[in-house]
Amino acid sequence: MTVLKEKINHDSKALIQDTRTKSLLSRSLRYLKAGYPVHFTGPAGAGKTSLALALAKKRKRPVMLMHGNHELNNKDLIGDFTGYTSQKVVDQYVRSVYKKDENVTETWRDGRLLEAAKHGYTLVYDEFTRSRPTTNNIFLSILEEGVIPLYGSKLTEPFVRVHPEFSVIFTSNPVEYAGVYKTQDALLDRLITISVDYQDLDREAEIVSEKIGVEDSEAKAITTLVTKLRQQCTKADSKGPSLRSSLMIARLSSKEDIPIDGENEDFQELCLDLLSHTVSRCLETEHPLQEAEKLILNECSNV
Repeated sequence: MTVLKEKINHDSKALIQDTRTKSLLSRSLRYLKAGYPVHFTGPAGAGKTSLALALAKKRKRPVMLMHGNHELNNKDLIGDFTGYTSQKVVDQYVRSVYKKDENVTETWRDGRLLEAAKHGYTLVYDEFTRSRPTTNNIFLSILEEGVIPLYGSKLTEPFVRVHPEFSVIFTSNPVEYAGVYKTQDALLDRLITISVDYQDLDREAEIVSEKIGVEDSEAKAITTLVTKLRQQCTKADSKGPSLRSSLMIARLSSKEDIPIDGENEDFQELCLDLLSHTVSRCLETEHPLQEAEKLILNECSNV
């Protein structure tokens, strides 16, 4: 689990903002300013994290990025004693007198959530539903009473008050995704949840063209291929290849000088390498990998 506290510089993954996206960010910023946490939910690759980071940047406060994980616990969020420090003072000012004073104290390190809440950071809690609901219960006190309870920490204070500038942005995948826990209603009731889905084909092509620098027609060919494969998915818990797949194909084609041509063997192999596993996972057939490869080559013939 990584934590980044930084002045966000996200140029390589910068969010391309059309009118719809700008409106969404503007509304979400108003919600945060009013004191409500925002929750972006939707399928993998739909741009939830990019949206969350772009929104966090608009607050002009330090940003803490935290990823949900089933092993996340209160020690990660609140903090823990990490060891002991020893201080020894020897006084020999008078030669005939020897005085030694030694003091040993436990060393405490703030957890990610506590640090962000104390100093008024913007916390981006990415894929928070991958953490256990019991772990996320701590947010109920934060969002309702504005305090962080310090239970189980051995600290003398029972709680820490949340900084008035502290704000939280959550992201999550749908509950049917593997490794995702069902969120307690009490927490969802305190969030403004906004659904984020894949862009339409033309918009995805525009994003690929602007981010990678390929021609509009080439970007359209790639996103058309990926979109058609996505539409072949039959499993309810899998959405198939996302915009990330289109960006990867475009980036590698550009870097390796591979023509974006469905009849080109190098392009076909690139698409098979990047898409076969993802497509196979969303097919309900006896031999999903072989079926996925056939679908990819078939759609490549139309590029």
